[in-house]
Amino acid sequence: MADIQKNTVHTLDITGYTAEGMGVARLEGRVVFVPFTVQGERWKVRLEKVNKTVAWGRGMEPLLLSPYRIEPDCPLYGRCGGCQFRHMTYAEELRAKSQRIADALERVGHVKLDLPPVLGAEDPDRYRNKVQFPVSQGKHGLAVGYYRARTHEVLDAPDCPLQPEAVTRLRTAFKGWMERYGVPAYDERAGTGLIRHLYVRTSSRCESLVCVVANGSRLPHADKLVESLRQAEPGLAGVVLNTNTRDTNVILGDKYHALWGRDWLEEDLCQFTFRLSVPSFFQINREQTQVLYRTALELAQLKGDETVLDLYCGIGSISLALAGLAGRVIGAEIVPQAIEDANGNARRNGIRNAEFFCGDAGAVARRLGEEGVRPQVICVDPPRKGLAPEVPAILAGLAPDRIVYVSCDPATLARDTDRFAQLGYRAVRGQGVDLFPRTAHVETIVLLQRGNS
Repeated sequence: MADIQKNTVHTLDITGYTAEGMGVARLEGRVVFVPFTVQGERWKVRLEKVNKTVAWGRGMEPLLLSPYRIEPDCPLYGRCGGCQFRHMTYAEELRAKSQRIADALERVGHVKLDLPPVLGAEDPDRYRNKVQFPVSQGKHGLAVGYYRARTHEVLDAPDCPLQPEAVTRLRTAFKGWMERYGVPAYDERAGTGLIRHLYVRTSSRCESLVCVVANGSRLPHADKLVESLRQAEPGLAGVVLNTNTRDTNVILGDKYHALWGRDWLEEDLCQFTFRLSVPSFFQINREQTQVLYRTALELAQLKGDETVLDLYCGIGSISLALAGLAGRVIGAEIVPQAIEDANGNARRNGIRNAEFFCGDAGAVARRLGEEGVRPQVICVDPPRKGLAPEVPAILAGLAPDRIVYVSCDPATLARDTDRFAQLGYRAVRGQGVDLFPRTAHVETIVLLQRGNS
């Protein structure tokens, strides 16, 4: 029997992946997690933490490498917490994500679907249309970048292969302004300093919107900042100051002030135009979002006269796509600003058969049911935590023919799929869509049908 203690070294075969993208091996009944390994590899692994049933290790020496291993193309990979799959081919990453979805649905949801491969991106790089850089004054100087994995230490990131090059140029100009004029970074422990985050949103129209999140209501040398940013990026549409003086991990505060230009961008998606302010929610990968929505519409099987309930509708992006194929769409979202944006987006796009309500998903659905609304199709796109425990029963009580569940977490999707099964709705089709290449995240859509229909 092997000596299974911290700092002991063992030869292990990597047989799969965790939800976070780490390699999985087994050692005398224990599951061992080994980051930055690829399925099919064999490593000498040093154990760094050991529990009764699981252990965490670090690969010390490769004995057999996978043909799907590649050299990471980012100097911060392994330190920055942004990517998990840059050490393997994109094809292997998609295979790992397909397996993750299938395993979650089978083990947690108790359903086995014949899932097609995850729909991957044509280009897995430079896709993020929103980037939020934490800013910190560290032992190595000013850092504008990303957090080191599982810490609040900010790593300075001159570039990132996931962000558009316009973001790289704007970040460089912003950091130069801070250094040139001695503008202090925020210290989250002491609650002092000024600059907390740099936020950049970009659009397919080659425009950018910059928001500076500050521990105060004014910026020193704001005119010089605007000048530097405009020189760095000709497509800059506006610069906004956001004030956040609270002791919180929430990035944005409640107060906004335009320093120059517009405080919004317009983005085109699925033949519609959306106006996006700084706090607006919008999927970070436009091209893959269009794939996601086309897939959701296909699964909804709309014929033109249905009433569709779209819960967690955000700014109405999927609601408008549904409205083009349905008789009536009712959207619900708990964030008031999102509902204002949704109504504005419907007006701008000439959509007259969509209406939006602000409120909790379960409460809105229950009220509509009491008013006699009976949607034939319900679409849900909840946050990572999935549906609240009472929501599946409320939705099943409306007796829709189909429920289209869009999820950013296969585990909570599988849990809710099992809940719906107990209410008479069985999963009949599913499709993964990779909105977040090179990271462990993946979107999944599952079609649930009532009874044997």
